[in-house]
Order: sequence, then structure tokens, then C-alpha cells
Amino acid sequence: MSERNAEHAREGVSSLSSVTLVTVPGLYGSEDAHWQSWLEGEMPAAQRVEQRAWDVPHLDTWSDAVHDTLARIDGPVVLAAHSFGCLATAHALTHAKRVSLMSRVKGVLFVAPASPAKFRFAGGFSARRLDTLSLVVGSETDPWMPLDEARTLAQRWNSAFVNLGDAGHINTAAGFGPWPLARHFVETLARRVSPEYEEEENRAYG
Repeated sequence: MSERNAEHAREGVSSLSSVTLVTVPGLYGSEDAHWQSWLEGEMPAAQRVEQRAWDVPHLDTWSDAVHDTLARIDGPVVLAAHSFGCLATAHALTHAKRVSLMSRVKGVLFVAPASPAKFRFAGGFSARRLDTLSLVVGSETDPWMPLDEARTLAQRWNSAFVNLGDAGHINTAAGFGPWPLARHFVETLARRVSPEYEEEENRAYG
């Protein structure tokens, strides 16, 4: 490992030492080969939101599971959601039963969000501005969400947006098992709430 890569690895571990990663899979869950499963293995103390019925998407039920998972975690959290899990996560953040609980969410990575129109049967979804740092990663060839709609969703959430190009649904079928870029995104979100980042900001801006 080069000196630069070793330094980057040390920064990533330091940034994540006080932040818990929570993954929020989509419909049917994320199998062992999925990038979310890989990411959990890369991050210390990562946790996953578990649904009672992975084949029955329901907005309120799934967002309640997000709440329940967060309630068991102490300290700041970064969420990494995929597909319908993105809608459940955003719904949880904007319909919080415990505002203090949601305030511990310091960043959200939304990957290949599912189209709310395709999941109308799962409950009414309203895209509202989020109060936390967030990033939406979309694809030009996602069968579950046209790129323009993903970009519009990002705008409504007040999220940054990344176009991954020809990436399908950014899942195992599209070749996204081990995905270092996802780790980079999560580390970047986590770094902004780390003590090291605050010290850098203070040094930079006094």
C-alpha cells in the first residue's frame, strides 16, 4: 500500500470511529453479494435495518423499522439506503416520531432510489426537504427510476446528486458487489461529523 493510500485508509477509520453505519436495503433485502453487504463488512460496527416481510413493501412499516433500528444505536449515524429503502429512509426522516432520534442521523447515501410512482400501492410518499447532509446516486439505465426523476428527487430532498452513467439499478445484477466508491461516499459523509473535520474547519476559518 502506498503512503497516500495508507493515509487515506487511516483517515477513513478515524472518521468512522465515532459514527455507526446503518444500511437500509430495498425490496427482497440485499444478498451477500450486494454492495450493501460488502459495505457492512468494511465498516466497524455496521448495522442493517431488518424488515419483517422483505417481499411486502409498505412505506409506514418499513420507515418504522428504520426508527426502531436507530433507537438501538447510541451516537451519530450515517445511513446507506438502496431502492425502496431510500423511500423508507426519507419517509422516516421527514415523519419522525422522535425528532431527537432523527437528529442523530448526520448523513444519508441514497443509491438508485425507487420511483415513488411505481410504489404508490405501498403508501403515499411525499419528497420533502431533508435537514441532514445527503447524496443521491442515480443511473442512466435504472429500470426503477429514470435519471431525470432521480435528479428531481435529489433536488426536493436538497441532496447532492451523482450520475453514475450506465449502471442499471446499481445492484448485484448490475455488477455492484464490492464497491469502493460507496465506501468513499460514506466516509465523506462520516468525516464531516468527526472531531477531526471540526478541527480542520476551525483551523481553516478561525
